[in-house]
Amino acid sequence: MTSTAVGMRCPECSRQKTKVRTAATLTGDPQLAYALIAINVIAFVGQVAGGGGLDGRAGTVYENGALFGPLVADGDWWRIVTAGFLHAGPLHILFNMYFLYFLGTLLEPVIGKLRFGLIYVVSLFGGSLGALLVSPDAVTVGASGAVFGLMAAAIIAMRARGIDPMQSGLGVTLVLNLAITFLIPNISIGGHIGGLLAGGAVGYLMFEGAERRRLSRRVVLAAGAVIAVGLAVACVIVARAGG
Repeated sequence: MTSTAVGMRCPECSRQKTKVRTAATLTGDPQLAYALIAINVIAFVGQVAGGGGLDGRAGTVYENGALFGPLVADGDWWRIVTAGFLHAGPLHILFNMYFLYFLGTLLEPVIGKLRFGLIYVVSLFGGSLGALLVSPDAVTVGASGAVFGLMAAAIIAMRARGIDPMQSGLGVTLVLNLAITFLIPNISIGGHIGGLLAGGAVGYLMFEGAERRRLSRRVVLAAGAVIAVGLAVACVIVARAGG
């Protein structure tokens, strides 16, 4: 046996250059989360500069990018995407970007950019679908649907790894945000719940279903992409049915 930094090992094992995973190796810059934050901030600056004023609820960018069921039904399908990067005022974008940063630092270094980005996209489409189902004639903007989806996926990832989300504080954060969703007026209930359910579904697929059913990474990513496309198509169908 040979003495090593991790204890006594056999001579063959001690010569192996196995990469050791520690807490330090699981931390890093959430580059995709930073990029998403930058896009949201640039979009909000565009809202203000485009005549929307400080709250951003007017002007060219807002009028051409906000989610509004009748306009989606008329062919403005891109609104199901762009609305998720627009915001109704400084506080709106501040809270959403804070949670995006927090969840990005929590999730992205562990699961990677690809899976983090897929959860974000699926949750964004889920939020748009929820808003169109619950309030198709209301103008909706914000990254809240995507953020709620990331929160749901993070909780599922914790549970899959034996971590109690309530003890981590994330479960309490989700409960408080859900309470705010239902208690404070002018908040898109459909957008928040839609994003939460969509993010939870793809999170379960990635962190619970994949491990239990031994699904490969490619199969999981392909299934997630199919869910994203299906939600996007459903948004257009629902908008047209409502029109």
